[in-house]
Amino acid sequence: MFPDVSRPVTRRAALGVVGAVGLAAATAGHASAAAPQLAFGVATPGGPLDAAGLNEVTRLAGEAPRLILLYKDFQQQAPVAEVQACLNRGARPVITWEPWVTSGGLQQPGYSPARIAAGYFDSYLRSWATALAPFGNQVTIRFAHEMNGDWYPWCPGVNGTTAEDYIAAWRRVHTVFTVNGARPQWMWSVNDPYFGSVPLSSVYPGSDVVDQLALDSYNFGTSQGWSAWKTPSQVFAPGLDALRALGTGKRIIISETASSELGGSKPNWIRDAIPYLDAQPDVEAFIWFHLLKETDWRINSSKASAGSFKKALAARALP
Repeated sequence: MFPDVSRPVTRRAALGVVGAVGLAAATAGHASAAAPQLAFGVATPGGPLDAAGLNEVTRLAGEAPRLILLYKDFQQQAPVAEVQACLNRGARPVITWEPWVTSGGLQQPGYSPARIAAGYFDSYLRSWATALAPFGNQVTIRFAHEMNGDWYPWCPGVNGTTAEDYIAAWRRVHTVFTVNGARPQWMWSVNDPYFGSVPLSSVYPGSDVVDQLALDSYNFGTSQGWSAWKTPSQVFAPGLDALRALGTGKRIIISETASSELGGSKPNWIRDAIPYLDAQPDVEAFIWFHLLKETDWRINSSKASAGSFKKALAARALP
């Protein structure tokens, strides 16, 4: 699934022709053949096991999410129950798998990509592969995301990590899964490129071990001392252009996005952002970060924002 071709695959082809093996592989028997081309996904505080939280998102959005994003670090076991909970809801689980201890801070050389590549974690990797193998390609793994930044231990320049170490670690993880019969979808997820960020071409693991490209991109508005309000085009276009410049032809998912209420109109931003993404022929889905974290990213941070979100989703194009 997610073939490497010489030009971007349109969503019409992706979801209309091979949808049974793509997003719809996780939603067989649930997703309508007339589902909108741009799929909606969500990350929530309670994750896949919080049925009430996901039901509330479904009510707010006017539809059930087709992807559910969850987070695991290298001290946690494969989330079999959470994967099954996603599939039971007709949603694809997207597991953000982070090679560190979440509460351990930036300096964690024990979990360095070099050590992963050298095989120190093979037993742990095998346990995940064995546990997830029965789900086939219904699971997406988003391994070591936002590697082009400098805020995670696996980023080049942190803990002595190099771009080559990162690539070697990714390929080692992929190999261990393959050898143990696990065939998930592999999502390579970058952060918005910025001045001084790691060049994407230097950390791309290779089209033979990457199924999907993905982008984390937010409108922080004026919620941070360094941030300013941005239009959807200003938020998404630079990262999308950078991913397309890799020349892989692979489809793209916006793996994390949301907007602050501060500095502009969030309802208007949502009104414009969803059709903007819907108009991108190689963008297959977006995942809304429905959390109160750096700012209030939630769909219902205001009544007007929630109403705009539901309306914009309802207006998406059909195949």
